[in-house]
Amino acid sequence: MNRNDRAIVGVAMLAHALVHTYELSIPILVTIWLTEFSTTTAELGLVVTVGMGLFGLGALPAGVLADHVGSKPLIAACVAGMGASFLLLSVAPSVLVIALALVCWGVAASVYHPAGLSLISTGVTERGRGLAFHGIAGNVGIAAGPLATSLLLLAFDWRTVVVVLGVPAIVAAGLVLLVSVDESAHEAGGKASGPPASWSAFLDTSKTLFAGAFVLVFGIVMMSGLYYRGVLTFLPELLSDLDFVQAFATDSGISDPARYVYSGLLAVGVLGQYAGGRLTDMMPPERGIAIAFGVLAVLAVAFMPLAGIGAVPLLAVSAVLGFFLFVVQPMYQALVAEYSPPETRGISYGFTYLGVFGVGALGATVAGGLLAYATPFALFLALAAFAVVATVLGARLAAS
Repeated sequence: MNRNDRAIVGVAMLAHALVHTYELSIPILVTIWLTEFSTTTAELGLVVTVGMGLFGLGALPAGVLADHVGSKPLIAACVAGMGASFLLLSVAPSVLVIALALVCWGVAASVYHPAGLSLISTGVTERGRGLAFHGIAGNVGIAAGPLATSLLLLAFDWRTVVVVLGVPAIVAAGLVLLVSVDESAHEAGGKASGPPASWSAFLDTSKTLFAGAFVLVFGIVMMSGLYYRGVLTFLPELLSDLDFVQAFATDSGISDPARYVYSGLLAVGVLGQYAGGRLTDMMPPERGIAIAFGVLAVLAVAFMPLAGIGAVPLLAVSAVLGFFLFVVQPMYQALVAEYSPPETRGISYGFTYLGVFGVGALGATVAGGLLAYATPFALFLALAAFAVVATVLGARLAAS
């Protein structure tokens, strides 16, 4: 990588790590909010859906802005807004204010993926490698968020913890603004025609995108988002309810050991992200994503039966789930780059994260509702169905 590549990837890695640090600290906090605010999984699932939904819904206008004004200032605004949202969360007196803080966080965080991925796809010469490092940074945040939150909760109350988590983002925003990058070094002519300049032009661009194979890519990312949010939102709570986990907590004196299993599962995702990024340079991502979602479908059916056997099966199946849950991400990011023209790359990634985090946020509502009114096994059957649909769509792309 040259100097510009390293600068772009560095900015993207910093912001990506912070986005997912905050995102995945929320399920740990959910376990506390369930008790402190005397609420239910169905209600908190809806609250998380609203915040995470905006995380996705805001991605589309953010993609348009990325094509108009460039990615770097949007990334700086994103990290500053996330930090401010966590400071608001620290003073929340009720579930309603928690919902408001998560809405603010979702709006701020929604800017990152279309801006950051557009920056990499148009500015980095080694795109696959850049996506791999970008994904690794996201997984560092994904693993560090719940782990740091769990460790801080050993010493502080949750309100202090969210302040400690929020302050670094304010500092990071200043660092992002100080870095100089060339956003179009890889595809210097890619943005010459510019993004859509009007609502009708935006609609025309969108119709062009969805008239082709991008519609299948969009279906894949929606299924990925539903699976991702559905499995992660209440997973710490599900693991805490296992009999042997409760017994271990009592015997060892460790408060809620399921949090650490959850953090470990997410840490394994670093390997998945890197493997997925490298595989995009070695094989057609269409084929890879069909295979990976096929594995995720099997894992959804097998996860709870295996996890309930004992500690070793729980750790093993969690590690496999963590790997394959994240191996698909660089693959679908590469698919977006492959099935969209460079001049609309920001909009394309906007649609992508509208699907992943906007539509995908409904996974939290599905999970909360099924856990409140059905069983964990019913939830994992629903997750398997999402994965099967993604497998079929990936196979269709591979065959075209």
